[in-house]
Amino acid sequence: MRDKYRYIGPVYDFLSNLYSGKNIHRCKTAMLEVETVKPGDRILFAGVGHGRDAIRAAELGADVTVVDLSETMLRKFGEAQESEAPHLDIRRIHSDIMMVEEFGQYHMVVANFFLNVFDEAMMVRVLEHLIHLGKADASVVVGDFCYPTGNIFSRMFKKLYWYMAVFTFWLFANNAFHKIYNYPEHMQRLGLKVTEKKHFKLMNMNCYWSILGRKQA
Repeated sequence: MRDKYRYIGPVYDFLSNLYSGKNIHRCKTAMLEVETVKPGDRILFAGVGHGRDAIRAAELGADVTVVDLSETMLRKFGEAQESEAPHLDIRRIHSDIMMVEEFGQYHMVVANFFLNVFDEAMMVRVLEHLIHLGKADASVVVGDFCYPTGNIFSRMFKKLYWYMAVFTFWLFANNAFHKIYNYPEHMQRLGLKVTEKKHFKLMNMNCYWSILGRKQA
């Protein structure tokens, strides 16, 4: 399997913190609280990256599985875990998420800054697959760039901010180049009930959001 993140993966955390003022990290962990994560919950992280959100869930007592197609990103996750939480037992799967067929097994499925690597048609297919991995009443969490709203200046800034990021990952990782997705609309269309949104600001504008959806029991 070709590792698209071979070159940009080692500096992914540095770039995300530099670009967002650590808001990406805050966004990734926003829905991982004692109210939403219970000891023993099975949680899957798709496209885990450096995975400090997965470590956070494991620290709360969850039974965590991480999946990433990039060997580089899984290695960086392993280094982060060894440095910060070597006592935790976190299952790692080196695979395309579409090949993971543990349907109906997870209390929560998390896709933080992962769905944006796909074009829109593929993104919808992946999101639908992630929903199927959850139990009947599972939570599905999506953290990503905010859909542009507000006045014309705010919308223009958010679009420019997004296209700078997506161009970088198109150039260095061959990710899809596309518009900002309105994830709540897609989640609702696929049968989820959106129960919470948390926003994170840059220059006093909502640039990132974490969205919590719930499968219908």
